[in-house]
Amino acid sequence: MKQQIRKAETLKALQTAASRAFRSQGYSGTGVDGIAKQAGATSGAFYAHLGSKDRAFQTALELGLNEVIEAIPDYQARHGKNWPEAFARYYLGAAHRKDRACGCAMTALSPDVVRASAETRSLFEEKMKTITGLIADGLETGDDEDRAAKAWAFLSILIGALTTARALASEAQAEKVAAAALHAALTIVAR
Repeated sequence: MKQQIRKAETLKALQTAASRAFRSQGYSGTGVDGIAKQAGATSGAFYAHLGSKDRAFQTALELGLNEVIEAIPDYQARHGKNWPEAFARYYLGAAHRKDRACGCAMTALSPDVVRASAETRSLFEEKMKTITGLIADGLETGDDEDRAAKAWAFLSILIGALTTARALASEAQAEKVAAAALHAALTIVAR
């Protein structure tokens, strides 16, 4: 029993370390040994639990997108009809912009998904459809097709703006990008 608990703890530590590493350093900047060390495990344990760097990336991607899938209904429940604004303000906020290791997987991992396997891209698409479906369900105006289009636009604006703001050298310019994107994203969902 202790061995099973230890294995589960090691797996969780490896998954968490992989998620943080891929989000903060990208696929090419992340190594197996670094993930193992961050998790307090050996490289052998990494391969025993995650199989490969590609599989670790896929695991990190799924973990990160599941966080968004859990967060959206929470925002909807806590903020009622004002949830899109609360979510967008958090998403584009300075704290989220600066925390790459724990920030959103949609922004951090999408560039690497573009170059990933068909299996990984399919996983990404499936999860993103779930996320936009949750967003669309939380919008008050439009038919199903219109709400789905608004959800994709809303999310795309947030992801693009966060990516751009994170890349800028000036915090003042990052704030301007975030403010402009916030306005655009909220305008889309309000129609």
